[in-house]
Amino acid sequence: MSRGLPLLHRRRILLSGAIGGITCAAVVVGAAMAGQDGGGGAGASAGAAPAVRCPAVAGSLPEVPAESRAEVDRNLALLDTQTAEADKRLTASRGEGGPDFVRNAILGPLKDKRASTIDRIELSFSRQGSAAPSGLDALAGCSLTSG
Repeated sequence: MSRGLPLLHRRRILLSGAIGGITCAAVVVGAAMAGQDGGGGAGASAGAAPAVRCPAVAGSLPEVPAESRAEVDRNLALLDTQTAEADKRLTASRGEGGPDFVRNAILGPLKDKRASTIDRIELSFSRQGSAAPSGLDALAGCSLTSG
């Protein structure tokens, strides 16, 4: 039993050292990657992260028929969810791709999703015999704002 104890003790020390080394390496790599936004230093923290901003659709709607209210509310909530997801993706992909990456991978698909959702809102009006609101298609496009 006395022979196994030193070996076990050595294994624990080696394992602790390996875990400590990996932890230190992860901290160093994380700190290095945090400063890769191109600005570096105080200038990097001064420029806040861009965010996705979309025009509000709810304020542009006429009186919603009672029969359509639930469907319109669902679609308005979906518009908010789509914007939040695009904003999350923008934050996660910061620094990726070339100059057109954000337009092609985030804003373009978001515009398509929003246009489809806005069409469903217009259809919910038509199904109830009400006049569908016009000009909502112009609200599908979103832009970036600096934080």
